[in-house]
Amino acid sequence: MFNVRYVTESDKAFWFTLDEHLHESEFYLKIRDRRGYIISSNGKPVGIMRYNLMWDNTPFLTLIYIDDVEQGKGYGKKAMLFWENEMRDKGYKMVMTSTQVDEQAQHFYRKLGYKDRGGIFFMAHHLNNHKKCF
Repeated sequence: MFNVRYVTESDKAFWFTLDEHLHESEFYLKIRDRRGYIISSNGKPVGIMRYNLMWDNTPFLTLIYIDDVEQGKGYGKKAMLFWENEMRDKGYKMVMTSTQVDEQAQHFYRKLGYKDRGGIFFMAHHLNNHKKCF
């Protein structure tokens, strides 16, 4: 049986097997703010999903990751539909996500009805100190 639930502290070890980018302190904020999810099938965790609010008013999916051996089974699509419905139930009128232009994920999102709406360009060559990118 497919299930999506909020992440808890007991999920930490599993979470960090799939998410190498999130800082530990942010993991605890995902728990507190209920912006992180565990995706499971038949009681076994198979993926994770997290989001933030862009512009303080628009849910922005920052990561969905299904374990490599579990991909292609429809878990990602089901998790996205769950998240979209939850955001709709919370009163949001729009959700967003992004991919790099060379990522396969863009095709996944397009199949779900997401539309390309521009890009982000980093002008790093103008910055002498890389910390300014943060």
